[in-house]
Amino acid sequence: MTDDLAPRELRVLLAVGQERGFSAAAVALGMTQSAVSHSVRTTERKLGAVLFDRGRTGATPTAAGERALAHARRVLRLLDVMAAEVRGAGRAGGAGDGPVTLAGPLRIAAFRSAALHLLPRALGRLTARHPEIVPEVRIVREVGRGTAGEVLDGRADLGIATIGTTSPVPPELVGGVLVEEGYALVHPAGHPAPRSLPLVDWTENCTSYTREWWAGQEWLPPATVQAEDDGAVLSMVSTGYGMAVMPELSLVGAPPSVEITDLGPERPTRSVGYVTTPELASTLAVRALIRELRAVAG
Repeated sequence: MTDDLAPRELRVLLAVGQERGFSAAAVALGMTQSAVSHSVRTTERKLGAVLFDRGRTGATPTAAGERALAHARRVLRLLDVMAAEVRGAGRAGGAGDGPVTLAGPLRIAAFRSAALHLLPRALGRLTARHPEIVPEVRIVREVGRGTAGEVLDGRADLGIATIGTTSPVPPELVGGVLVEEGYALVHPAGHPAPRSLPLVDWTENCTSYTREWWAGQEWLPPATVQAEDDGAVLSMVSTGYGMAVMPELSLVGAPPSVEITDLGPERPTRSVGYVTTPELASTLAVRALIRELRAVAG
């Protein structure tokens, strides 16, 4: 079909989106600016939408352009995965003649505490079994679109995400729960009245999971300090500055200078899981990573 998009056209789109300009994209691709402009105009005609706002400062993706860029990343990634799996099958000696060799990059987005305390063990197991896989990990704040947005935009093959009724898996993705973790009160060890201390919090703390519980706790004051991340919160608590309510993953390896107090059976919890696209969910490397994540989380 004459209106089919070719991989080269998708790569031109991504270069313009990355460089925010036609001239810079041309340099990056080793093409002329006129060839880049022609390619983008052809793609816009095929898709029936304007993908970039052209201006003196460069090229800015439109809403349609952002969607096109996300799909372009995902399509090109699937082509890369297809090539890697086919080569792996060929190296195995043919159909049914042995396991496929898994090789190449595996892109993962994870929020900080998962990247510190859950992902390393899974990656250790994965690379021990498949030494030619090269994990590429990005730490992403789990606010707004978070790690799921990285997968939706084609920047990650799999995201470690907080999921559940208040943060469901986006309809375009698939996923599953790996671990259900509870929240606990954290305060300086030995403090005679820890609930009298100032409250320290951070933006990434999953308030959607704790909001209803939080509202019913008259002893919890508004946070007077908003730290950058959970590590900063734990550091401030450990030096005696305040108290905090934190999920279990954030408390792995907590120093002896802090005390962790159970909040009882009504404590809030959050679900930590994985998200990926339906297409990548069936690929060998992503399936292997999910197996290892389940093994270390279970």
